[in-house]
Amino acid sequence: MFLEKINLLNFKNYEMLDLDFSSSVNCIVGDNGSGKTNLLDAIHYLSMSKGAFGGGNTQHVLHKEDFFMVKGVFQAKDLDYEVTCGYKKGQAKVFKVNQKQYDKISDHIGRFPVVLIAPNDTDTITEGSELRRKFFDSIISQLDKNYLINLIQYTHHLKQRNSLLKQFAERNFVDRSLIDTYNHKLIALGKAVCDKRQEFITEFAPIFREHYQELTENKEITELVYQSQFLEEHYADDFRQALPDDLRLQRTTRGIHKDDYDFLIDDHLLRKFGSQGQQKSYVIALKLAHFDIIKNYTFMKPILLLDDIFDKLDDKRMDKLMRKVAAHAFGQIFITDARPERTQAVFEHIDVEKRIFTIDKGEVVDVMEDLN
Repeated sequence: MFLEKINLLNFKNYEMLDLDFSSSVNCIVGDNGSGKTNLLDAIHYLSMSKGAFGGGNTQHVLHKEDFFMVKGVFQAKDLDYEVTCGYKKGQAKVFKVNQKQYDKISDHIGRFPVVLIAPNDTDTITEGSELRRKFFDSIISQLDKNYLINLIQYTHHLKQRNSLLKQFAERNFVDRSLIDTYNHKLIALGKAVCDKRQEFITEFAPIFREHYQELTENKEITELVYQSQFLEEHYADDFRQALPDDLRLQRTTRGIHKDDYDFLIDDHLLRKFGSQGQQKSYVIALKLAHFDIIKNYTFMKPILLLDDIFDKLDDKRMDKLMRKVAAHAFGQIFITDARPERTQAVFEHIDVEKRIFTIDKGEVVDVMEDLN
Protein backbone atom coordinates (compact mmCIF):
# COMPACT_ATOMS: atom_id res chain seq x y z
CA MET A 1 0.00 0.00 0.00
CA PHE A 2 1.21 3.52 -0.75
CA LEU A 3 0.01 7.09 -1.24
CA GLU A 4 0.24 8.07 -4.92
CA LYS A 5 -0.61 11.75 -4.64
CA ILE A 6 -1.93 14.42 -2.31
CA ASN A 7 -3.81 17.71 -2.78
CA LEU A 8 -4.04 20.32 -0.03
CA LEU A 9 -6.16 23.44 0.14
CA ASN A 10 -5.86 25.83 3.11
CA PHE A 11 -4.32 23.12 5.30
CA LYS A 12 -2.12 24.62 8.02
CA ASN A 13 0.50 26.72 6.18
CA TYR A 14 -0.37 25.33 2.73
CA GLU A 15 -2.63 27.53 0.61
CA MET A 16 -2.52 25.01 -2.23
CA LEU A 17 -0.38 21.96 -2.89
CA ASP A 18 -0.44 19.15 -5.46
CA LEU A 19 2.22 16.42 -5.23
CA ASP A 20 2.90 12.98 -6.70
CA PHE A 21 4.95 10.64 -4.50
CA SER A 22 7.38 7.79 -4.95
CA SER A 23 6.06 4.44 -3.81
CA SER A 24 9.40 3.96 -2.01
CA VAL A 25 11.20 6.84 -0.21
CA ASN A 26 10.06 10.48 -0.11
CA CYS A 27 12.36 13.01 1.53
CA ILE A 28 10.88 16.36 2.53
CA VAL A 29 13.59 18.93 3.18
CA GLY A 30 13.57 22.60 4.09
CA ASP A 31 14.18 25.06 6.88
CA ASN A 32 12.45 24.71 10.22
CA GLY A 33 8.94 26.17 10.01
CA SER A 34 8.70 25.67 6.24
CA GLY A 35 5.88 23.09 6.50
CA LYS A 36 7.65 19.71 6.41
CA THR A 37 5.87 18.33 9.47
CA ASN A 38 2.57 19.82 8.29
CA LEU A 39 2.80 17.68 5.15
CA LEU A 40 3.27 14.55 7.28
CA ASP A 41 0.30 15.68 9.35
CA ALA A 42 -1.84 15.87 6.21
CA ILE A 43 -0.89 12.29 5.32
CA HIS A 44 -1.75 11.23 8.87
CA TYR A 45 -5.09 13.03 8.51
CA LEU A 46 -5.95 11.06 5.38
CA SER A 47 -5.17 7.82 7.17
CA MET A 48 -6.47 8.38 10.69
CA SER A 49 -9.12 11.09 10.07
CA LYS A 50 -7.29 13.45 12.45
CA GLY A 51 -3.97 15.18 12.88
CA ALA A 52 -1.01 13.52 14.52
CA PHE A 53 -0.03 16.32 16.86
CA GLY A 54 -3.24 17.25 18.66
CA GLY A 55 -5.41 20.28 18.15
CA GLY A 56 -8.96 20.48 16.84
CA ASN A 57 -10.07 20.79 13.24
CA THR A 58 -10.02 24.58 13.32
CA GLN A 59 -6.30 24.55 14.14
CA HIS A 60 -5.63 22.81 10.84
CA VAL A 61 -7.18 25.65 8.81
CA LEU A 62 -4.86 28.16 7.14
CA HIS A 63 -4.79 31.52 8.91
CA LYS A 64 -7.61 33.86 7.82
CA GLU A 65 -9.43 31.06 5.97
CA ASP A 66 -12.54 29.22 7.17
CA PHE A 67 -12.09 25.75 5.63
CA PHE A 68 -9.54 23.19 4.52
CA MET A 69 -9.52 20.21 2.19
CA VAL A 70 -7.13 17.25 2.05
CA LYS A 71 -7.38 14.78 -0.81
CA GLY A 72 -5.17 11.82 -1.63
CA VAL A 73 -5.08 8.68 -3.74
CA PHE A 74 -3.96 5.46 -2.04
CA GLN A 75 -3.08 2.31 -3.93
CA ALA A 76 -3.86 -0.83 -1.96
CA LYS A 77 -3.87 -4.35 -3.39
CA ASP A 78 -3.68 -2.95 -6.95
CA LEU A 79 -6.74 -0.74 -6.54
CA ASP A 80 -6.90 3.06 -6.27
CA TYR A 81 -8.87 4.76 -3.50
CA GLU A 82 -9.48 8.51 -3.52
CA VAL A 83 -9.79 9.76 0.06
CA THR A 84 -11.20 13.24 0.63
CA CYS A 85 -11.53 15.16 3.88
CA GLY A 86 -13.23 18.53 4.05
CA TYR A 87 -13.88 20.79 7.01
CA LYS A 88 -15.51 24.21 7.31
CA LYS A 89 -15.61 26.14 10.57
CA GLY A 90 -18.90 25.66 12.35
CA GLN A 91 -19.77 22.53 10.37
CA ALA A 92 -19.13 18.82 10.75
CA LYS A 93 -16.08 17.29 9.08
CA VAL A 94 -16.84 15.29 5.91
CA PHE A 95 -14.85 12.18 5.02
CA LYS A 96 -15.25 10.30 1.73
CA VAL A 97 -13.65 7.37 -0.10
CA ASN A 98 -14.24 7.26 -3.86
CA GLN A 99 -16.88 9.98 -3.44
CA LYS A 100 -18.87 7.93 -0.91
CA GLN A 101 -19.29 9.58 2.48
CA TYR A 102 -18.89 7.55 5.64
CA ASP A 103 -21.89 7.19 7.95
CA LYS A 104 -19.35 7.12 10.79
CA ILE A 105 -15.85 8.53 10.30
CA SER A 106 -14.55 5.88 12.72
CA ASP A 107 -15.22 3.32 9.95
CA HIS A 108 -12.22 4.78 8.09
CA ILE A 109 -9.73 3.89 10.84
CA GLY A 110 -7.44 1.07 9.78
CA ARG A 111 -8.13 1.07 6.03
CA PHE A 112 -4.92 2.92 5.10
CA PRO A 113 -2.60 2.57 8.10
CA VAL A 114 0.38 4.77 8.93
CA VAL A 115 3.07 4.64 11.62
CA LEU A 116 4.66 7.91 12.75
CA ILE A 117 8.02 8.28 14.50
CA ALA A 118 8.32 11.87 15.78
CA PRO A 119 10.61 13.89 18.09
CA ASN A 120 8.08 14.04 20.93
CA ASP A 121 7.48 10.27 21.03
CA THR A 122 9.45 9.91 24.25
CA ASP A 123 6.56 11.78 25.92
CA THR A 124 4.74 8.44 25.73
CA ILE A 125 7.29 7.16 28.23
CA THR A 126 7.90 10.22 30.42
CA GLU A 127 4.44 11.81 30.62
CA GLY A 128 1.11 10.59 32.06
CA SER A 129 -0.80 7.39 31.46
CA GLU A 130 -3.19 9.01 28.96
CA LEU A 131 -0.49 9.11 26.28
CA ARG A 132 0.34 5.43 26.80
CA ARG A 133 -3.34 4.48 26.54
CA LYS A 134 -3.69 6.57 23.37
CA PHE A 135 -0.67 4.87 21.82
CA PHE A 136 -2.03 1.36 22.27
CA ASP A 137 -5.66 2.35 21.66
CA SER A 138 -4.67 3.79 18.29
CA ILE A 139 -3.08 0.49 17.24
CA ILE A 140 -5.85 -1.78 18.54
CA SER A 141 -8.54 0.44 17.00
CA GLN A 142 -6.97 -0.05 13.56
CA LEU A 143 -7.17 -3.82 14.00
CA ASP A 144 -10.47 -4.34 15.80
CA LYS A 145 -13.59 -2.32 14.93
CA ASN A 146 -15.50 -3.69 17.94
CA TYR A 147 -12.77 -2.42 20.23
CA LEU A 148 -13.05 1.07 18.74
CA ILE A 149 -16.85 1.01 19.09
CA ASN A 150 -16.60 -0.13 22.72
CA LEU A 151 -14.03 2.55 23.48
CA ILE A 152 -16.15 5.31 21.91
CA GLN A 153 -19.24 4.16 23.81
CA TYR A 154 -17.32 3.88 27.07
CA THR A 155 -15.99 7.44 26.67
CA HIS A 156 -19.50 8.71 25.89
CA HIS A 157 -21.08 7.07 28.96
CA LEU A 158 -18.18 8.16 31.15
CA LYS A 159 -18.78 11.80 30.23
CA GLN A 160 -22.48 11.42 31.00
CA ARG A 161 -21.81 9.77 34.36
CA ASN A 162 -19.34 12.51 35.31
CA SER A 163 -21.90 15.13 34.35
CA LEU A 164 -24.46 13.40 36.62
CA LEU A 165 -21.98 13.36 39.50
CA LYS A 166 -21.57 17.12 39.21
CA GLN A 167 -25.34 17.62 39.12
CA PHE A 168 -25.80 15.45 42.21
CA ALA A 169 -23.17 17.49 44.05
CA GLU A 170 -24.87 20.77 43.12
CA ARG A 171 -28.33 19.54 44.16
CA ASN A 172 -27.19 17.50 47.16
CA PHE A 173 -29.29 14.62 45.86
CA VAL A 174 -28.32 11.23 44.38
CA ASP A 175 -30.51 9.22 42.02
CA ARG A 176 -28.99 5.81 42.68
CA SER A 177 -31.10 3.96 40.11
CA LEU A 178 -29.95 6.39 37.40
CA ILE A 179 -26.29 6.17 38.38
CA ASP A 180 -26.54 2.38 38.45
CA THR A 181 -27.68 2.44 34.81
CA TYR A 182 -24.38 4.03 33.89
CA ASN A 183 -22.51 1.71 36.25
CA HIS A 184 -23.83 -1.28 34.35
CA LYS A 185 -22.84 0.16 30.96
CA LEU A 186 -19.36 1.23 32.05
CA ILE A 187 -18.60 -2.06 33.80
CA ALA A 188 -19.62 -4.15 30.77
CA LEU A 189 -17.84 -1.95 28.22
CA GLY A 190 -14.83 -1.50 30.48
CA LYS A 191 -14.37 -5.24 30.91
CA ALA A 192 -14.53 -5.78 27.14
CA VAL A 193 -11.90 -3.08 26.57
CA CYS A 194 -9.70 -4.43 29.38
CA ASP A 195 -9.80 -7.98 28.04
CA LYS A 196 -8.80 -6.81 24.55
CA ARG A 197 -5.97 -4.65 25.89
CA GLN A 198 -4.62 -7.58 27.88
CA GLU A 199 -4.90 -9.92 24.88
CA PHE A 200 -3.18 -7.40 22.64
CA ILE A 201 -0.23 -6.66 24.93
CA THR A 202 0.43 -10.40 25.21
CA GLU A 203 0.80 -10.53 21.42
CA PHE A 204 2.60 -7.20 21.05
CA ALA A 205 5.26 -7.59 23.77
CA PRO A 206 7.38 -10.35 22.14
CA ILE A 207 7.54 -8.40 18.86
CA PHE A 208 8.60 -5.30 20.78
CA ARG A 209 11.28 -7.18 22.72
CA GLU A 210 12.77 -8.57 19.52
CA HIS A 211 13.14 -5.08 18.05
CA TYR A 212 14.62 -3.67 21.26
CA GLN A 213 17.19 -6.46 21.44
CA GLU A 214 18.16 -5.84 17.83
CA LEU A 215 18.60 -2.10 18.45
CA THR A 216 20.64 -2.54 21.62
CA GLU A 217 22.39 -5.85 20.91
CA ASN A 218 20.69 -7.62 23.82
CA LYS A 219 22.06 -5.31 26.52
CA GLU A 220 18.95 -5.09 28.73
CA ILE A 221 15.85 -7.05 29.65
CA THR A 222 12.65 -5.22 28.75
CA GLU A 223 9.00 -5.84 29.54
CA LEU A 224 5.59 -4.32 28.90
CA VAL A 225 3.03 -4.76 31.68
CA TYR A 226 -0.63 -3.76 31.35
CA GLN A 227 -2.16 -2.38 34.56
CA SER A 228 -5.94 -2.17 35.06
CA GLN A 229 -8.34 -2.12 37.99
CA PHE A 230 -10.55 -4.34 35.83
CA LEU A 231 -7.99 -7.14 36.04
CA GLU A 232 -8.83 -7.48 39.72
CA GLU A 233 -11.23 -10.21 40.81
CA HIS A 234 -13.89 -7.92 42.31
CA TYR A 235 -13.63 -5.12 39.74
CA ALA A 236 -17.43 -4.68 39.39
CA ASP A 237 -18.06 -4.43 43.15
CA ASP A 238 -15.09 -2.08 43.56
CA PHE A 239 -16.43 0.16 40.79
CA ARG A 240 -19.84 0.49 42.47
CA GLN A 241 -18.40 0.90 45.97
CA ALA A 242 -16.33 3.86 44.81
CA LEU A 243 -19.49 6.01 44.54
CA PRO A 244 -18.80 8.03 47.74
CA ASP A 245 -15.39 9.02 46.38
CA ASP A 246 -16.92 9.72 42.97
CA LEU A 247 -19.51 12.05 44.50
CA ARG A 248 -16.92 13.85 46.60
CA LEU A 249 -14.56 14.37 43.65
CA GLN A 250 -17.38 14.76 41.07
CA ARG A 251 -15.74 12.34 38.65
CA THR A 252 -15.53 8.59 38.08
CA THR A 253 -12.49 7.38 40.01
CA ARG A 254 -12.36 3.77 38.79
CA GLY A 255 -12.48 2.27 35.33
CA ILE A 256 -10.42 1.56 32.25
CA HIS A 257 -9.81 5.30 31.77
CA LYS A 258 -7.36 4.86 34.68
CA ASP A 259 -5.41 2.04 32.99
CA ASP A 260 -1.68 2.31 32.43
CA TYR A 261 1.18 0.41 30.80
CA ASP A 262 4.43 -0.08 32.69
CA PHE A 263 7.49 0.22 30.46
CA LEU A 264 10.18 -1.76 32.29
CA ILE A 265 13.89 -2.15 31.74
CA ASP A 266 15.78 -4.58 33.97
CA ASP A 267 12.68 -4.65 36.22
CA HIS A 268 12.74 -0.85 36.73
CA LEU A 269 10.32 1.78 35.40
CA LEU A 270 11.89 3.30 32.31
CA ARG A 271 10.43 6.76 32.91
CA LYS A 272 12.13 6.97 36.33
CA PHE A 273 15.39 5.10 35.86
CA GLY A 274 16.04 4.85 32.11
CA SER A 275 18.64 6.94 30.30
CA GLN A 276 17.73 9.10 27.29
CA GLY A 277 19.37 6.53 25.03
CA GLN A 278 17.34 3.72 26.53
CA GLN A 279 14.14 5.74 26.18
CA LYS A 280 14.89 6.44 22.50
CA SER A 281 15.59 2.76 21.81
CA TYR A 282 12.40 1.80 23.65
CA VAL A 283 10.32 4.23 21.58
CA ILE A 284 11.77 3.06 18.27
CA ALA A 285 11.15 -0.57 19.26
CA LEU A 286 7.54 0.30 20.16
CA LYS A 287 7.02 1.96 16.78
CA LEU A 288 8.65 -0.87 14.83
CA ALA A 289 6.49 -3.37 16.69
CA HIS A 290 3.50 -1.16 15.81
CA PHE A 291 4.55 -1.40 12.14
CA ASP A 292 4.97 -5.18 12.27
CA ILE A 293 1.71 -5.97 13.99
CA ILE A 294 -0.29 -3.82 11.56
CA LYS A 295 1.48 -5.57 8.68
CA ASN A 296 0.77 -8.99 10.19
CA TYR A 297 -2.94 -8.28 10.62
CA THR A 298 -3.65 -6.43 7.37
CA PHE A 299 -1.08 -8.07 5.05
CA MET A 300 -0.10 -4.52 4.06
CA LYS A 301 2.98 -2.53 5.01
CA PRO A 302 1.82 0.70 6.69
CA ILE A 303 3.16 4.00 5.41
CA LEU A 304 6.08 5.02 7.64
CA LEU A 305 6.36 8.70 8.59
CA LEU A 306 9.74 9.72 10.04
CA ASP A 307 9.67 13.29 11.34
CA ASP A 308 13.01 14.99 12.02
CA ILE A 309 14.62 11.77 13.21
CA PHE A 310 18.16 12.55 12.00
CA ASP A 311 18.44 15.23 14.67
CA LYS A 312 16.90 13.09 17.40
CA LEU A 313 18.64 9.73 16.94
CA ASP A 314 22.32 9.01 17.42
CA ASP A 315 24.38 7.46 14.62
CA LYS A 316 24.05 3.93 15.98
CA ARG A 317 20.24 3.91 16.12
CA MET A 318 20.03 5.72 12.80
CA ASP A 319 22.26 3.12 11.21
CA LYS A 320 20.04 0.31 12.51
CA LEU A 321 16.96 1.99 11.06
CA MET A 322 18.58 2.70 7.68
CA ARG A 323 19.72 -0.91 7.40
CA LYS A 324 16.05 -1.88 7.53
CA VAL A 325 15.31 0.66 4.81
CA ALA A 326 18.11 -0.76 2.66
CA ALA A 327 16.75 -4.29 3.22
CA HIS A 328 13.33 -3.11 1.99
CA ALA A 329 11.76 -4.06 5.32
CA PHE A 330 9.33 -1.15 4.96
CA GLY A 331 6.99 -0.01 2.22
CA GLN A 332 6.51 3.69 1.46
CA ILE A 333 8.50 6.07 3.66
CA PHE A 334 8.30 9.82 4.24
CA ILE A 335 11.28 11.49 5.95
CA THR A 336 11.63 15.14 6.93
CA ASP A 337 14.99 16.85 7.42
CA ALA A 338 16.17 20.43 7.79
CA ARG A 339 19.52 19.61 6.17
CA PRO A 340 19.25 18.44 2.53
CA GLU A 341 22.93 17.51 2.31
CA ARG A 342 22.52 15.10 5.23
CA THR A 343 19.57 13.40 3.55
CA GLN A 344 21.60 13.00 0.37
CA ALA A 345 24.50 11.48 2.32
CA VAL A 346 22.31 9.05 4.25
CA PHE A 347 20.68 7.65 1.11
CA GLU A 348 23.73 7.81 -1.15
CA HIS A 349 24.58 4.15 -0.61
CA ILE A 350 21.04 2.81 -0.12
CA ASP A 351 19.63 1.18 -3.23
CA VAL A 352 16.07 2.52 -3.16
CA GLU A 353 14.03 4.77 -5.40
CA LYS A 354 13.62 8.17 -3.78
CA ARG A 355 12.07 11.55 -4.46
CA ILE A 356 13.27 14.68 -2.66
CA PHE A 357 10.91 17.61 -2.18
CA THR A 358 12.31 20.98 -1.10
CA ILE A 359 9.73 23.02 0.82
CA ASP A 360 9.83 26.76 1.52
CA LYS A 361 7.05 28.61 3.34
CA GLY A 362 4.32 26.17 2.39
CA GLU A 363 5.39 25.76 -1.24
CA VAL A 364 7.40 23.06 -3.03
CA VAL A 365 10.25 24.89 -4.75
CA ASP A 366 12.15 21.86 -6.10
CA VAL A 367 11.59 18.14 -6.77
CA MET A 368 14.48 15.77 -7.45
CA GLU A 369 14.01 12.13 -8.38
CA ASP A 370 16.54 9.32 -8.08
CA LEU A 371 15.36 6.03 -9.59
CA ASN A 372 18.61 4.18 -8.72
